[in-house]
Amino acid sequence: MTGARLGQYLAERLQDLVLESTDVQDFLTELSVFSAGFIGKTTGLPVLCAVTLVRSRRSEASAGSGPGARLLGEIQRATGLSPSLAALEAGATVSVPDARADSRWPRYNRAVVKAGQLSVLALPLQLDPDAAASIAFFAPEAGAFDDEAIVICEAFAARAGKAVRLAVRIGASRDLNDDLLEALRSRTSINLASGIVMGQSRCTQAEAFAILSKVSNNRNVKLRAVAEDLLRNFNTMPGATHFSG
Repeated sequence: MTGARLGQYLAERLQDLVLESTDVQDFLTELSVFSAGFIGKTTGLPVLCAVTLVRSRRSEASAGSGPGARLLGEIQRATGLSPSLAALEAGATVSVPDARADSRWPRYNRAVVKAGQLSVLALPLQLDPDAAASIAFFAPEAGAFDDEAIVICEAFAARAGKAVRLAVRIGASRDLNDDLLEALRSRTSINLASGIVMGQSRCTQAEAFAILSKVSNNRNVKLRAVAEDLLRNFNTMPGATHFSG
């Protein structure tokens, strides 16, 4: 396959992964599996792959191509240190030719060796300013990722980064729609509850809202929960009674 055809294949396959995934986490899993297979075939190495994604106001997300890669992801979260996080923070490729001899991430490297892997290659993925990601490849022999393999992996990471960026944007759009729907539901419940309080207490809307807010603070629960509780009680009330906290 020529370079142009290979590039087109990668672009289309990565785009399909985005479109076929149910959410960002599902995409990261599919991406790690595909990446391990592709780099393995291209370089002739039996590799594992792990992907790490960090977004503002969200916890770190990660995925692995198999149990071994997922275990290393758990070690990474536990230690907060790894080649993947270093590549993500520095925006540069990080190579560990032999985890047994590398002293930069002792605990993580011990886990890598215990998982049967000796070489690690971590590469940053170019995303939008509010997100950052890296992709890491693991091989069971020392010095597995030579200069040629690094060039191949960096070219792949450049294309994978575009797919991750698209997946994150789509995920953010879905989250925004969900937040808007939740806000509309909350506002509807609060408005209805305010109407009930206005009718029972013969007060203004502002005064009714203040009453609901006071109950919310006294009970230490969300305003929407107070409103929904009032609506449920109102449906079973035999007669009108004044609402109180």
